[in-house]
Amino acid sequence: MPRQHLIAPSLLAADFTRLSAEMQMVNRSEADWFHVDVMDGRFVPNITFGMFIVEAMKKMAEKPLDVHLMIVEPEKYIESFRKAGADVITVHHEACPHLHRTVHQIRETGAKAGVALNPHTPVSVLADLIEDIDLVCIMSVNPGFGGQKFIYRSLEKTRQLREMIDTANASVMIEIDGGVGLQNAESLLQAGADVLVAGSSVFSAPNPEDTISKLKAFKAGFDF
Repeated sequence: MPRQHLIAPSLLAADFTRLSAEMQMVNRSEADWFHVDVMDGRFVPNITFGMFIVEAMKKMAEKPLDVHLMIVEPEKYIESFRKAGADVITVHHEACPHLHRTVHQIRETGAKAGVALNPHTPVSVLADLIEDIDLVCIMSVNPGFGGQKFIYRSLEKTRQLREMIDTANASVMIEIDGGVGLQNAESLLQAGADVLVAGSSVFSAPNPEDTISKLKAFKAGFDF
């Protein structure tokens, strides 16, 4: 049977003056997770929110928080973000010189452990770690800002990663983050994606709930 994919609307694209209403919309929708981008102005050229905002989001969320740490030295803050309510914690390969240790640090908190790869980073860097992680986030734009154009090389990276996971018989979800919308969701799912992070394509849509429903309705086209 086709693999059932997840939709994770990115709160970076939400209207922060109406954050409660935006989150209630996602709660009502067919979405599966909330995607929360944490940026420090150092690893990426932007600053968003920290653990206090994540804690406030957790109080409004009826679905898991998928927290993406686009920060340097993420190992210093993993326990704090888990305590704030993160259910999935993703760190960047490029920010972690001791990635194996950091992944296990995340798992020890009880959260799912994710690793994100910037557009220039090949999936081969995860060959020795693939059985230790729960999720790989392929950045299909340069991290830091929403609303960017999708990098189509990400489709081939997704196919390569799916082959690596299947060869290792590992239980790892592939998440795609950046420029995802109705125009490329089906291609990404067919390439092997499990989780689609959709920001502007959801929150800027005339009917966000309908857009989420349409993203959820696409078929992956491959079996377990």
